[in-house]
Amino acid sequence: MNKVAVYRKEHFNAAHRLNNPAWSKEKNKEEFGVCNSENFHGHNYELEVKVTGVPDKETGYVLDIKSLSNLIKKEVITRFDHKNLNLDTVEFANLNPTAENIAIVIYNLLRGKLGHGLDLVVRLYETERNFVEYPAK
Repeated sequence: MNKVAVYRKEHFNAAHRLNNPAWSKEKNKEEFGVCNSENFHGHNYELEVKVTGVPDKETGYVLDIKSLSNLIKKEVITRFDHKNLNLDTVEFANLNPTAENIAIVIYNLLRGKLGHGLDLVVRLYETERNFVEYPAK
C-alpha cells in the first residue's frame, strides 16, 4: 500500500482564559499565570491538518485538498475565528480551552466527517514556538 499524507494549513484568531473554577483565584493565577487574566487574552492560531491514506485509483487523490479546506472552514474556522472560546462556544463552556483541549476538539469535529480509511492528525500552533499535536504518536 502506498500511503500518502496530505496537509492543509489554516489560521484563526481567538481569545481565551485558562481557569479551573474549582480552584481559588490564587491557585489559578499560580498555575496559569498571565493566561488566567480575567479579561482574557488572544492568540493567532495556526492549524495544520494531516490526512493520510491510499490515493484513489481513479482520481489519484487521498482527499481533494479543496474539500478538506472547505471542511476545516465549516467545522473549525467559522466556529472559532474571532471568538472568545470561553464565552462564545459550546465546546469550551465547561472545558478549559488549553491548546491541548482545542486540538482534541478540532480532531473530533473533523474525524467524523472523513472516510474511515483515512488517518487524521491535528497540529495546533498557539505561538511560533508552542504547539500541540493530537493524537500523539
